[in-house]
Amino acid sequence: MRTWQQLDIETPWNERAIQIFGRNSVSGTYGYFKDKALCGGDFRRNVNEQPGSASVVQSVASSINTIGYSGIGYQVSGAKLVPIANHGEQYVLPTQENVQSGHYPLSRFLYVYVNKDPNRALSPIEEAYIRYIYSREGQRIVQKDGYVPVSLEFAKGELAKVAEHRIS
Repeated sequence: MRTWQQLDIETPWNERAIQIFGRNSVSGTYGYFKDKALCGGDFRRNVNEQPGSASVVQSVASSINTIGYSGIGYQVSGAKLVPIANHGEQYVLPTQENVQSGHYPLSRFLYVYVNKDPNRALSPIEEAYIRYIYSREGQRIVQKDGYVPVSLEFAKGELAKVAEHRIS
């Protein structure tokens, strides 16, 4: 798509070219968007790559004729969230409820990795860190930083896995 008219949107900018902002190619957001939204296809060469999601959103907010994608944690006035949908499904916004329920089509988990021998239990400090991540306080930090916390049920399931791998 090159113009707003191709999106079947009535706007005074119908004939104007759309400016596109996105993440740079070393970003996980870039790779995820390419895989899921572009179905593995390539970005056009005219995408203005930005070093971070905050830069993408700020660029969209401060320019006209623009569209972009970023992580969910970046919202500013002047940049409007647009509902999206999988083919044949209802359009939804990236709300906490839609992300947690799996209804928002472009949501993903962010992972924490622990570098350890798979045959060894977590050390007490590693286990405490994982427990903190899934605690109410840890999930408040996740939310404060603009991300969607995991559901209580999900956190309980992950913590049960930690308990299973303890060595007595």
